[in-house]
Amino acid sequence: MAYVVTENCIKCKYQDCVEVCPVDCFYEGENFLVINPDECIDCGVCEPECPAEAIFPDSDPKTTSWLAINRDYAGQWPNITKKGDAPADADEWKTKGDKAALLSPNPAKR
Repeated sequence: MAYVVTENCIKCKYQDCVEVCPVDCFYEGENFLVINPDECIDCGVCEPECPAEAIFPDSDPKTTSWLAINRDYAGQWPNITKKGDAPADADEWKTKGDKAALLSPNPAKR
């Protein structure tokens, strides 16, 4: 079992979850984070740290289409081990739904 980042993270990308991950399994895109499900140890410490409530266990029905997205982008994007700055407008996006079409396939630029 693994944890999965879902669409609530899109355009929020708070990164609080990154700081607590004991196995550094987060990967960073331009406007989204993903968890590599093959590296995740299912400890669950990331889930309560997410202000956008975007992280769920892969057994949750909300993750059905997001597990493959997490796996795919974890193989393309850079690993992130330290919390960076959230986008300036993250709080505005936090409560918005239907953000899947806004997911950028581009890796983060640091």
